[in-house]
Amino acid sequence: MSDLAVSTRSLSPAMKRALGAFARYATIIGLLAMIAAFSILSPRAFPTIYNFTNVLNQTSLAMIIAGGLTLAVIVGELDLSIGFAASLHGVLVTGLIVSSKLPIGVAILIVILLGGLIGLVNGLIVTKVKVNSVIATLGVGTILTGLSFAYSAGVPITAGVPEAFLQVSLGRWLFGIPNNIVIMVIVLGALWLLVERTALGQEIQAVGGNPSAARLAGINVDRIKILGFVISGMCAALTGILLASRLGSGTTSAADPYLLTAFAAVFLGSATLRDGEFHVFGTFIGAMIIAFGFNGLNIFGAPTYSQYIFQGAILIIAVGLSSLGRILSQR
Repeated sequence: MSDLAVSTRSLSPAMKRALGAFARYATIIGLLAMIAAFSILSPRAFPTIYNFTNVLNQTSLAMIIAGGLTLAVIVGELDLSIGFAASLHGVLVTGLIVSSKLPIGVAILIVILLGGLIGLVNGLIVTKVKVNSVIATLGVGTILTGLSFAYSAGVPITAGVPEAFLQVSLGRWLFGIPNNIVIMVIVLGALWLLVERTALGQEIQAVGGNPSAARLAGINVDRIKILGFVISGMCAALTGILLASRLGSGTTSAADPYLLTAFAAVFLGSATLRDGEFHVFGTFIGAMIIAFGFNGLNIFGAPTYSQYIFQGAILIIAVGLSSLGRILSQR
């Protein structure tokens, strides 16, 4: 039993309830407090429709990849390959369009299916070969980095990228809303409906809550875990595609930084509204906290290194709040 668990036993019931409420609502309160503080300190630049839209647009890709990761984490596994996979997918989709002359829609479909295949490989290694998910996905991610360098020779693919592909990410096809925001809402909405409103989603949560009990209840635990990895892989592929479209190039390591951002958002989300449970809406809130934090730092001209410090601190706080909520829920 952890020291934190032991220490909470000595608290009064009222104090435990207060700590539990803090663990559940701290992220939302923190987000609102951050928005209020930045709005007061920079009333002309921060609290504007343009800035809020820009924040959503900039963080939409991180939300998509974090949404997929959420499914893998819900079933009790970790996917460390997502950032490397997204980088590879960005290179591949650009190469298929520019070098192989495939239609944009066909290239996108192929890459998304490939993302699902990579997720399938991750899932099979974890469930059938019984390799720890951290080791398995880190190994697969390293292989994907090598394949990305092999395909592009380490040189960004920029020449000949068609304007139509750029508009996939940069366009505003629906009521003037940036496409990335629309796609993000659709993806997160679909994932939320899957987990919260379907029988399959109940199985996913059951496997994450207690795999042994789920197996005794007749649930195919391995199949559910593999599904979590497949969804994570497909979301990573979509993120890589949209990033390549936004940048106008396929760059070998372009999406690598999304790995830390995604994990920070997911763990922040587990401390939102629920007692240490991972869920899609919470991941959205976690990503918003990170996005507005970065946005505020940029507006006030904070140096680049402060963003890394902020993100690292957020990850530590997120895991701490998640652990606190989980321990108090078991009191």
